[in-house]
Amino acid sequence: MRRGTVLNLVLLALAILAPAVGYPVFLMKVLCFALFACAFNLLIGYTGLLSFGHAAFLGSAGYAAGHAMKVWGFTPELGLVFGAVVAGLLGFVIGGLAIRRSGIYFSMVTLALSQMVYFFCLQAPFTGGEDGLQGVPRGKLFGVLPLDNDLTLYYVVLAIFILGFWLIHRTIHSPFGQVLKAIRENEARALSLGYDVDRYKLVAFVISAALSGLAGATKTLVLGFETLTDVHWHMSGEVVLMTLVGGLGTVWGPVVGAAVIVTLQNELADKVGAWVTVITGAIFVVCVLAFRRGIVGELAALFKVRKPEPAPVVASDS
Repeated sequence: MRRGTVLNLVLLALAILAPAVGYPVFLMKVLCFALFACAFNLLIGYTGLLSFGHAAFLGSAGYAAGHAMKVWGFTPELGLVFGAVVAGLLGFVIGGLAIRRSGIYFSMVTLALSQMVYFFCLQAPFTGGEDGLQGVPRGKLFGVLPLDNDLTLYYVVLAIFILGFWLIHRTIHSPFGQVLKAIRENEARALSLGYDVDRYKLVAFVISAALSGLAGATKTLVLGFETLTDVHWHMSGEVVLMTLVGGLGTVWGPVVGAAVIVTLQNELADKVGAWVTVITGAIFVVCVLAFRRGIVGELAALFKVRKPEPAPVVASDS
């Protein structure tokens, strides 16, 4: 059995047993942000596109799913799908405009359009404005399985994360993913080989936006509310931090980064207050300066097994 398969099975077993030692709601929050970071990593780590507006997809899907489940009576699975679709459509619009530019101009376009989404959510009547969208019911999955129990919902969220993670893994290891890596390494060469670079960028952007939306919709289902925090530009900065701390361009890096950042915020918020932002910022600076490959990247380089060099062949005198 391959070493990677064994590692994945061990991590799956740990995830299944995690509620025995951890608070399920906190663990579900980690899983939601881990999926968000993985979706963002698909764009920056494997396509080379730095978006400063991914909070728009997380928050818009959260509002859409929450409103659909609370007001329209959608079941949880339909609400999650609706949120992901809304985020995907929004990603198609924002991505279609942003990919016309590259580098810092691409990032600034995504930031500007994301702020437009933020001000829309601030003024729209169905979002609740600064009070947020409150009282989102968990309902019953497929109309049968009640999600009021935290432990039951945890395993549903874990299944959603595994599905999203598997989709990202399959994407980056497919021929489509290889083209994305080629665009990241040398866009001009990929273009000269006949690839429609803009189309590949747009498809990657939409996939990333839809999965970010799935993470946001799931988070709303877990917590029962959605606020402006998830559409603010600060959230876009946080997902960049999670990805870089965990390991840019690695499969498990965003998961580790999300777990580290969410844990720090949860543990330090009541103890140091607003200083938690300063602490996470300092961690980011240290990682950029000393651990540029992130936690997972550095560990992979440290434990990388090198094949022993073959012994030199000595010619016989006979």
